[in-house]
Amino acid sequence: MASQTTLELWPNASVEDIQTVIRAVYKQVLGNPHVMESERLTSAESQLCDRSISVREFVRAVAKSEFYRTRYFESCAPYRFVELNFLHLLGRAPQDQREVSEHIVRTVSEGYDAEIDSYIDSSEYQAAFGENVVPYYRGKTSEANPKQIGYNRIFALDRGPAQIDSAVKSAQLVYAVATNSANEIKASSATVIGSGTEKRFKIVVTGSKFDGPRRVSTTEYIVPASKMTPQIQRINRTSGKIVSITEIA
Repeated sequence: MASQTTLELWPNASVEDIQTVIRAVYKQVLGNPHVMESERLTSAESQLCDRSISVREFVRAVAKSEFYRTRYFESCAPYRFVELNFLHLLGRAPQDQREVSEHIVRTVSEGYDAEIDSYIDSSEYQAAFGENVVPYYRGKTSEANPKQIGYNRIFALDRGPAQIDSAVKSAQLVYAVATNSANEIKASSATVIGSGTEKRFKIVVTGSKFDGPRRVSTTEYIVPASKMTPQIQRINRTSGKIVSITEIA
C-alpha cells in the first residue's frame, strides 16, 4: 500500500528520524512488504545516514535493488510493472495509454535502469517530492490527476493497508487505460472482459522471430486492448524490440 503521509528528512533529523524515513521508503517503494535484515540495503542506508545521498537517491537505490527487480520486473506482466512504478515512485496511477506505452517501450529498448530513472529524474517527481520527501500516495489530488478518471484508477492499484503489491502479478489497469475508460471500484480480483466496441492497438516490433518463418525486419501486431499484456510478453520472450504502440481509430 502506498503511504498517504508526507515525510521529509530535515537537516537536523535524529538517528530515529532517519530510521523512520528508511522504513517509509521501503514500505512505499517496495509495496508494503516484509523486508528481512539480509534484504536491506545497508550501504545505501549508511550513505543516507551520513547524508552523502538524498532521500531521492535512496529511493533510486531501492527501486533498482534485486528485491524490487525480482518481484516487479521479472515476476510481473509488463503492464503491471509499469503501473506499479507509477504508484511506487510517483504516487499515482498512469493517466493514459501514451504514458504506459512510453514506459513499456523505454523498458524494452533502454533497459530496467533507464525505466526506473525516468520516474525519479522526471520534473513531476522533483515538483512533488524534491530531494528529501519520501514518495507518497497522491492519488486523490487534482495535481496528480489532470484527468478525472485518474481518481478511481488509483483504487484498482492501492487496495488498503493489508495489501502486498507483489502478491498481484497481473495488470489491474490494462483495459481501462487502453480504452480510456474509468475503472469500476471493485475487488481487485475482478476481471473485465472486452466488448464488441473494444479498442485495438498496433504494436510495431523490430527484430522479432515470433510467428515462425517470417523473416522481416519489422513486424506489426494488431491486438485488442484486453490482449495487449500477453502479446507484449510473447514479444519480449522472442527478444523483439517494441518500437511503438498506437491506438487504431
